Parts: sequence; C-alpha cells; structure tokens
Amino acid sequence: MKPIRPVFSSSTVMSVKDSKPNLSLSQAAEIAGQLFGLTLSSVRPLPSYDDQNFHVSSAEGGQYVLKIMNSTDSQNLHLLEVQTHTMSFLWEKGLPAQTAVPTVTGQLMSLEEIDCGLGLQKYMVRLLTFLPGTVMAKVTCTPQLLFEAGKTAATMDKVLLQMEHPHLSTLQRKNFIWSLASVPLLEQFLPVLDGDPMQEVVKAVIEQYRIHIAPKLHSFRKCINHGDFNDHNVLVEADGPSNYRISGILDFGDMSSGYLVFELAITIMYMMIESSSPLAVGGPVIAGWESVIPLNSEEKDAVYLLVLSRFCQSLVLARHTVRQHPENEEYLMTTARTGVRLLRLLWDTGKEEVERIWCSGITEFSQNKNETVTRN
Repeated sequence: MKPIRPVFSSSTVMSVKDSKPNLSLSQAAEIAGQLFGLTLSSVRPLPSYDDQNFHVSSAEGGQYVLKIMNSTDSQNLHLLEVQTHTMSFLWEKGLPAQTAVPTVTGQLMSLEEIDCGLGLQKYMVRLLTFLPGTVMAKVTCTPQLLFEAGKTAATMDKVLLQMEHPHLSTLQRKNFIWSLASVPLLEQFLPVLDGDPMQEVVKAVIEQYRIHIAPKLHSFRKCINHGDFNDHNVLVEADGPSNYRISGILDFGDMSSGYLVFELAITIMYMMIESSSPLAVGGPVIAGWESVIPLNSEEKDAVYLLVLSRFCQSLVLARHTVRQHPENEEYLMTTARTGVRLLRLLWDTGKEEVERIWCSGITEFSQNKNETVTRN
C-alpha cells in the first residue's frame, strides 16, 4: 500500500498539493537542457508521490530520470546530499542503486526557482541514472524472489554501516512519522478512523508497541534504514525462464537512522500486499535476511508487532491524506483496502500462529534450496 503521501515534519503537516512540483513536459525538457546539457529525444512523466519524476531520453541514446523534489524537502540540503551520496555509495559497493549525473557546472543537484502555477518556488533538481527492469509489484513473487528481497534489504543495510558522510546526523529525523520509531505518534491522527472498527485494532497495536517494542529499542542493532523497501521501489529483471533477479533499488527519500529489524519488518509488510498467500511471505523474506544478518532473540520477537505497526502507519496516514485530498478518495481507499484486510488478518491470526507459519516457511525454503543444490 503506497498512498499519495503528505509531507510530514516533526511539528507540522504540509499538504502534498502545497509543495509537490507540477512542471509541464516543456519545462522539464528546458531544465534538462539548461542544467545538464542534454538534447532530448523524448520526455514522459513517471509515477511519483511527494516529488515529480520524468523519464528523459537524450538524442545520444542515454536514458535518465529527472527528479524534481517537493519544495518542503528541497529546503533540507544536507539531507538530500546524504541521500545522493548513499545511492553512489551503494552503487560502488555493487548494489543496483541510481546515481546522480553532474550538471554542466559539475554539481550533483541544483536548487532552481520554478513557477508551476503557484508563483516562483524553489525546487531541488537532480538527474539520476535510469535502471532497467519491472517493478516487483507486477511480477509473481516466488519464494526465491522473496528470499532475494530479504537478502538484498539486509545487504543494503549492512553495507550502509560502512558509509561515512559529514552530514550523517541529518538522518536522525526525530518524530519522522514514517519511521517505525514514531508509531506512538499515530495517536494524533486516530480521529480519522472514528466510527471504523479498525480504530480499536490500531489503538491496540500502538499500546502493544509501547509495552513490547519501545522498552526494547536499546537491544535492537542500529543502522541506516532505507525505510521504504516496497514492491514499487524494487525493480526486477528476468533471470532464466521462470526466475527474476533484483535489478534496482529506488527512492531513498524516507532514509533515517533506525534499526535493522525495522527494515526487515517494512520489507515483509510491503511484500505481503500483492501476495496471494500473504501470511507465507515472512518465511522466505526472513530466510533471505538471515542469510546476511541473523536476528538476535529480541529482534525475532519484535518482527510480528513491527509488521503490524507498519500496516497501521499506512492505514492511518492514508486516511489522513484522504481528509486532505477528498478528490483522490477512490484511488487512495482502493489501495488501502488490501492493507486493511491484511492488518485484520495478521491481528486475528495472532503472533504465535503467524510466527509458526514463518518458521515453517523458513524450514521449507531451506529444505527446497538444499534439494535443488543436491540435484544440481
């Protein structure tokens, strides 16, 4: 569930329609030419939420993504520098991340004054390399691909433990509403669920978080979280007649300082969305994760509740967005409906049974993998 999201800060809520850019195709082409010296053969819009993205092709044959940041995030130069550096760092370490293309003056980003119909506003502009592939949401997720998703997420977090940058402290995004450290902050938005029976489930999850997660945060291992490792931010390419390999990791806008187990829980939650067997997703994802970073006992115990917490974040913040954007209600609640069903399924099934299904899935995946190796 990936709703059109409002831009949340620690103390204010700004609507996307107040800060999201709305450039025309001709404006995008002009910027690509002026800033990056490209002679374009085509420009087309790409799906985007808080920002605005365009696929641009140059007359020389290159393909890129022109990314125009929303005006709110454009103000945080140091955070954007860290995000841009992170992509390059991962690419250098062998992970399939985009990298920024320098402007004609050698800069990796440029703050531009642009009139999108609301007067001149400042937007940060970057040109990123284009990664081939299909979003994971559009293919059938086999246990092997789910294993690869868990493995890739863990590898990414492990690599980022090595990263240095003078402004890493900007990732300490206190009260960032999409961080799993901020689950108790959902209470301020609970009125959007008034009259909905799911409100009691969300309240119960928040209370369980306070009792079972918050006191144990010190026992979780720290890391830098991508924070949005979902099936629309992961690209795949065919690898043989029936398999896929991960070919791209997109959208580092939700990066923050966090914990390894947060990334795992977010990955499981989003991989459940399009699955025909959602409760079975956790097994191969955890197996993939633990092939890189084995969980400690406190982290293992927290995964179920953290997955529930992420579903609650998506539900509550999607409903809040509907209040801001009633014109998008049909779209928003269509995408939210699956999340509501899965939140209810996880909650009603209960921690003990869900963990049993996951453990069984880990064992079954390992056995199948060993049998495949033996046959070969």
